[in-house]
Amino acid sequence: MSCQTDIRVLFCSQDNPRIVLDPQGYYAQFGLDISAGRATIPAVKSLLASCRDADFPIFWTREGHRADLSSLPERELLRSRLAGAEIGSKGPLGRLLIRGEPGWEIVPELDPKEGEPIVDKPMRSAFAYTDFELLLNNRGIRNLILCGVVTDVCVLGTMKDACDKGYDCLLVTDACAAAAKDVHDAIVKSVITEGGICGAAAEAKHVVDVLQMWRSHAEEKKGIAMVEEIMKMARG
Repeated sequence: MSCQTDIRVLFCSQDNPRIVLDPQGYYAQFGLDISAGRATIPAVKSLLASCRDADFPIFWTREGHRADLSSLPERELLRSRLAGAEIGSKGPLGRLLIRGEPGWEIVPELDPKEGEPIVDKPMRSAFAYTDFELLLNNRGIRNLILCGVVTDVCVLGTMKDACDKGYDCLLVTDACAAAAKDVHDAIVKSVITEGGICGAAAEAKHVVDVLQMWRSHAEEKKGIAMVEEIMKMARG
């Protein structure tokens, strides 16, 4: 059965590109640990399956720039150069963070389905210089379930912008990761402090449990009731 007209929740997978999660990507090439990022894939897959079963809209985001770098701020070019991974430079998976290159694609394990929008963005936040907010507003979406890599960059950037725009957000802690565990843990702590300054946080299995329970009572518990159950669970 479908309760699409009652659902105001969006599942948003933030930036799961090959350049971060692939052994040939720039994270691995520069000695950064990709194991934590790859470890999120099963959790993201379980969330995808549950959200699709619940008829949740699924949105994907993907950071990348025009081939001529005209969408890249000078400050960001300099930062990437100083970090040793200059945007636009050539690597095993093509030019770094350039649209259309192999490394820019979402990892095949999380291949989006036909009809699931992909928001291509030039910056960290999915709201910056994109039509993401317009797409959300057109569908009446007010609640976001967020996951992806990396926690402290694109995921946090999108979550903070969403919070400031009045969206209620849920960060799925084991479905996102940072280059270092202490950084990831610090971001999760910062999100939920002060009663949830940026939203709520929960593990994938708990979100899936709530979704499955809601689906089994879909006749009497539709859209907004399910939102309240998820957020109540996350805020403990």
